[in-house]
Amino acid sequence: MDLKSNHNSPVLTDPASLSKSRLGLPSNMTPCSPAALPFSSSVSSPRKKLNKDLISECQLDDNDAAYQTWMINYPSALNSFHLITSYAKCKTVALFLDYDGTLSPIVDNPDHAFMSSAMRAAVREAANHFPTAIISGRSRDKVHEFVKLSELYYAGSHGMDIMGPIRISESVGDHPVCIKTTDSKGKEVHLFQPAREFLPMINEVYKSLIEITSNIIGVKVENNKFCVSVHYRNVDKRMWDEVGLRVFGLIKGFPRLRVTHGRKVLEVRPVIDWNKGKAVEFLLESLQLSQRNDVLPIYVGDDRTDEDAFKVLRERIHGFGILVSNVPKETNAYYSLRDPSEVQEFLKSLVRWKKFTASQTEDYNIDLMCIG
Repeated sequence: MDLKSNHNSPVLTDPASLSKSRLGLPSNMTPCSPAALPFSSSVSSPRKKLNKDLISECQLDDNDAAYQTWMINYPSALNSFHLITSYAKCKTVALFLDYDGTLSPIVDNPDHAFMSSAMRAAVREAANHFPTAIISGRSRDKVHEFVKLSELYYAGSHGMDIMGPIRISESVGDHPVCIKTTDSKGKEVHLFQPAREFLPMINEVYKSLIEITSNIIGVKVENNKFCVSVHYRNVDKRMWDEVGLRVFGLIKGFPRLRVTHGRKVLEVRPVIDWNKGKAVEFLLESLQLSQRNDVLPIYVGDDRTDEDAFKVLRERIHGFGILVSNVPKETNAYYSLRDPSEVQEFLKSLVRWKKFTASQTEDYNIDLMCIG
């Protein structure tokens, strides 16, 4: 979704895909037109149906060609797995995963964005071999409710609500908004909430947004603790502009809040210097990995809010961002995956690689002992 200006009013539109010229496609590679097909518009209905099917097939082929061209710059993480693992050799891999659209499919009702049991097993196995964190726009409690794994670290509200391990570095532990507490199982953890002071304001805005959008069919307002999400996926397209007008109109009265946008969702967030990229840096520091040269962070995500993390990995931490998308998009990621099923396969491949390298190391050490 893009925000465009029309007479100073926000207008919501679908995400613009990259044009063929920007993708470098040949100029003669264009969608098929009815005139180019072997049947005229005056033929009988069976042929009309065949005509439409041919048009659809041509358009699908053209879209696939655009995606394949885009993948030259953002190759599949599965097809490039040998390159990723060759760089990861002798390094500690740290995994950071978005939730919606990455571990679970995008669904009409955000309350039904359940991950599969197979995906849960893949994430659990990955967390047993690598430090693994979920960084989501959802509230930390909500994403934990979906994932249901205690082996992970959770960062909700785009990283504004992080629960991390107690083996946190002293500098992080001394942070004024980082407190020591216990989780639901009584285990001591550090809780980092840089936007804690905004909680009363966020709750006020949440109630107001429910009220002002109550007569728009399909709108769902979700309280994610440190941000409020206004989902309009199920709203009639003719009412999208009205959703934007009401949300932006309300937030004008809250100068310390801002509106960002994702996949058919508007998100009201505090105006602070914090995002998913900052959350990655914080978690690496809390895991005592930030000052080491033998660490490879990998971030997998599908939305615009994940771009902050991709950018941090590309520019400062020397890690890999992996964009989950089946359409061409501008991104700071290095690699791509088409959908959650490929994410699941990538996680399973990482685990297999880790087990193989561990067994090789063990065999090598046994050989050295025998020689000695």
